[in-house]
Amino acid sequence: MTETREHYYVPEPSRYPVMVSGGLFLLALGFILKINSIAIGQWSMLAGFLLILYVLFGWFGRVIRENENGFYHKWEDLSFRWGMVWFIASEVMFFAAFFGALFYVRELSVPLLGATQDLWPGYAGTWPTSGPGGKAFTPMGAWGIPAINTLILLTSGATVTWAHWGLLKNKRVQLIAGLFLTVVLGVSFISLQAYEYHHAYTELGLTMGAGVYGATFFMLTGFHGFHVTIGTIMLMVILYRSMKGHFKPDSHFGFEGVAWYWHFVDVVWLLLFVLVYWL
Repeated sequence: MTETREHYYVPEPSRYPVMVSGGLFLLALGFILKINSIAIGQWSMLAGFLLILYVLFGWFGRVIRENENGFYHKWEDLSFRWGMVWFIASEVMFFAAFFGALFYVRELSVPLLGATQDLWPGYAGTWPTSGPGGKAFTPMGAWGIPAINTLILLTSGATVTWAHWGLLKNKRVQLIAGLFLTVVLGVSFISLQAYEYHHAYTELGLTMGAGVYGATFFMLTGFHGFHVTIGTIMLMVILYRSMKGHFKPDSHFGFEGVAWYWHFVDVVWLLLFVLVYWL
């Protein structure tokens, strides 16, 4: 039967937007109170976080149920796709700002400070550096855990693509196996990065207090690690949904959106590996 509906599906009014706004308010208020050493701040942050978590489960669950019940069609699918495209575009700009800061520091600020000997006599102005008068540290090498993590993420990009092929061919075993392998690789990456951070703090003297190198290193790798964590959770969700029989060869944007995000995470890591660890 040909689809004749001319308008988007409009869901029933929801309490979730108001609730997530309240959760964000409590989270921000708690943070402000916490940094001002007011005891109730931590409880406000906890309440805000739990409220946001409740909304995520409820709201996303509602969208999944609506999709599985056939409420979404081509118009809604197109809207979801454009929404994900613009979300990833905003993430690109987010990381571009940090890469831009790294470029500015390495190619402009540090050499200029080194050339201006009247301000900081004896400062060489070479990278990596903690800045004039900064604490000593050992920079993180590229050919250890970072290289292993690069291999892990590249492999995970292949496994999620293999899972997608399985979905397109309606091979559920291949779909589930590919997603399971991708989740395992994502967890492995996170675990190795946690070990890397412990090694940096305990043995290399590389901390957030290690001047400009420490700040840029942990901001870039830390935010990327956070994105890998979110992506791994998303992969776990679609793995569970796949095991429940969700997604069809001709209707599976929920899977595709997560796959797009994971490939984006892969590309950002390649830039990180080259510009932060290698060069």
